[in-house]
Formats: sequence, C-alpha cells, structure tokens
Amino acid sequence: ASIMTNLYNELKAEWSKINPNMTTCARLLDGFKLELVRSGFGSPQSAISSRQRDQIIRAREMLEIAVEHSIQIKDYAAFERYMSQLNTYYYDYDKLLESSQNMHKFMGLNLLYMLATNRIADFHIELERLPSALLLHNSFIMPVLDLENYYMEGRYNKILQAKKSMPSEIYSNFMDILVNTAREEIASCMEKSYLKMNPKQAAQRLGLRAGGTEFIDLAKKRKWTLDAEGNYDYAGLHTRPIEDVPARDIATQNLTYAHELEKIV
Repeated sequence: ASIMTNLYNELKAEWSKINPNMTTCARLLDGFKLELVRSGFGSPQSAISSRQRDQIIRAREMLEIAVEHSIQIKDYAAFERYMSQLNTYYYDYDKLLESSQNMHKFMGLNLLYMLATNRIADFHIELERLPSALLLHNSFIMPVLDLENYYMEGRYNKILQAKKSMPSEIYSNFMDILVNTAREEIASCMEKSYLKMNPKQAAQRLGLRAGGTEFIDLAKKRKWTLDAEGNYDYAGLHTRPIEDVPARDIATQNLTYAHELEKIV
C-alpha cells in the first residue's frame, strides 16, 4: 500500500502542475497499473476497512487522472481501458464509497466518446445505467444527450454551435472528432442537394473560413473542383461516364446463352 501511496502523491503533484510532464505521468501510471493488479483493488468486496476505503478512493482518483492523461496524449485505446476500470469504481463501489466529485464529468465524457466514434448502441447501453434524474438535470450529461439528438436528427449545424458551450475543457478533443463527423455529413448533404456552390457559401455551411486550411483540406479530400465560374461543381461528382456497349455484341452474347441453355435442357 505504501508503494501505491507514493505513486498517488507523485502523480497528483505532477498532474496538478500547469504543464505536467506527460512522460513522467505515463511512467507513474505504468507503476500504478502493476500495483492495481497486485492489490486487487478492482475487485469489490461486501465490507471494507477505513484504510481500504482510503486506498480505493486514491486508486479511483488515479484512474481519473489516467483518463485525462490518455485524452491529452490522444491514446483512445488507453482511454477505453481506463474508463472501463473507472466505471467499476463508480458503479460497483457505489454503496461503499462516497461518489467522486468528478463522476458525472467522466460519465458525460464517456458518452461523448461513444457518440463521437459513432458507437450509438454502446451509447444507449451506457445511458440505461444512469438514473433518470441525471439525464434530465445533470450539467455534464444533458449537453451530450442534446448532441445525440442533433446527430440523429441530422441537425449538424447545432453540433458545430455546441462546441463553444461544452461543460468542461476536457470534452474538447472528442467534440473535435464529433464536429469533423458532422462536417463530413453536411458536406455529403451539400453534394447531394446542390449542383454547384461558391466556396464562401460552402465554407459558411460548414462553419469554416473560406480560405482556411481546414476548409481547403476538406474540399481536397472530397475531390471538390472549381468550374469556370469559380463554383464547386457538385454535379460532376456524381456523373459517371457512359460506357458504349455495342448492341451487336449484346445480341450475340444473349443468343450464345440461349443456345447453351438449350443444351442443358
């Protein structure tokens, strides 16, 4: 337990700095993972001593730091692993411990991640675990539910607007992923609904600056080309060259098939 306490103190001190050293944090978290396995803290018991309670609370707090660290370094596989472990502490220890002050923030974050990665079924499974009061009134959960409604209804412009009003800065990485998904959907709708569009109007629809790198990259990725009038030619994206198939060849082929069928019969 003393090793865990030392790791906890070191990690908390480093993470509380304005610019924590990510490599140092990663090293401390590796040590923490080993201790977690050795100690069996992740296995809920029916009764725990006050000393065990303190240790479990520290482990929970370190997992919360681990989740934030994984987002900072954009290691989303690690985020999934840590979040899964953290949910054990939130749900399985809920009768033995006081709730973490950060619990709802991380629950909302997990829902946003599922939405951003288009895992809608998992999103709804996770929702079912939450009390209805949280869904209706919690400032971390409600905005994510709104985003899911916008996404399912195709109101992608609302997702672009919502980026500015997220409940925590830690949500911004996953919001970027969701915003990019929404932009791709908007771009796809534009291509299907318009024959052409000028770049300024196209950028405005996407919530981007016409001459900006993001907009230019998106247009390039989607193979948008400008016509003689300086508009994006969406009609050209969906027209395929008509192949000339000689009628004589088709007739000959059909007669051959008929002849072969006669042989079979």
